[in-house]
Amino acid sequence: MARPKASRPNFASRNQTDPTLPTSPQGPWKLRKRNGLLVLELEAFGRLRWLVYGFSTRAGGVSTLHGQSLLNLSYTDWDLNQRVEENRFRLQRALDASEFALLPLRQIHSDLIELFTAPAARTPHGDASLTSRPGLLLAIQTADCVPLLVVDPKRRAVAAVHAGWRGTLARIAEKTVGRMQLHFGSKPRDLLAALGPSIGPCCYEVAAEFVTQFSSQFADGASYFDSARTGEEPNPLEWLSQMPPGHRPPPKTVHLDLRKANRSQLLAAGLAERNLFISDLCTACHTDLFFSYRKEGPRSGRLMALVGIRRHQ
Repeated sequence: MARPKASRPNFASRNQTDPTLPTSPQGPWKLRKRNGLLVLELEAFGRLRWLVYGFSTRAGGVSTLHGQSLLNLSYTDWDLNQRVEENRFRLQRALDASEFALLPLRQIHSDLIELFTAPAARTPHGDASLTSRPGLLLAIQTADCVPLLVVDPKRRAVAAVHAGWRGTLARIAEKTVGRMQLHFGSKPRDLLAALGPSIGPCCYEVAAEFVTQFSSQFADGASYFDSARTGEEPNPLEWLSQMPPGHRPPPKTVHLDLRKANRSQLLAAGLAERNLFISDLCTACHTDLFFSYRKEGPRSGRLMALVGIRRHQ
């Protein structure tokens, strides 16, 4: 359910955090300090005056963990709900979007896509959302998965996608583009897409059988991994290291590039390569700046990627 904005807890620590710039993003991405928060922005999106958007970082909030003040944006076991509410308010204020209706999803690693035409009475299940209505702020929560924002500058429509490995395997990015075509008449060549910070191929180690799963769904699926090994290949030297009766060693792990997989889907959906913008910041490598479930475990916080349409622009 969309939560009321009127009553906010009175945190004494408000605006006392002074985050620094621990990492410098490359290319068209910029970290900007807004009302005490660091927000990752994209130049191509910034040119659209009617667009509100941003990728959050971990600094500047009122949540506390291991003696640090954090901008956790999800209701978790280790955090207080009122602190999460305050953190969400701070992020909306930093984006000059305090009056927007925040519309997160109950993310389930699926290919379910929600069309919002008004503020929701209940938080729907799904992993992507879209709208063409001003005043609605689509929200995706991540802590390693790919946060993907899609913008149609001609039709003034937007989408937000949560792409973990399951959603990626189910083609959620490609299906979201299709839904934008269906509901808004979007032309894929007009769309702009931003893939925000996520776990990189340097750190995303998965079971070798993932190669088979992705290769069975995508013609270029094997290229998403650092090795094409599936874990089923015979080992000609296996007998040297076995004790009777002999057991096959466990399959080798591989590293998955989720960014590359989603980029491939967007290109297949018809987006122009020049309109794809991919952050090279790895959440697991930069826990000074982002949350990473793979690196930090269950007590990790959550980031948010937000996108919406301003009124009267």
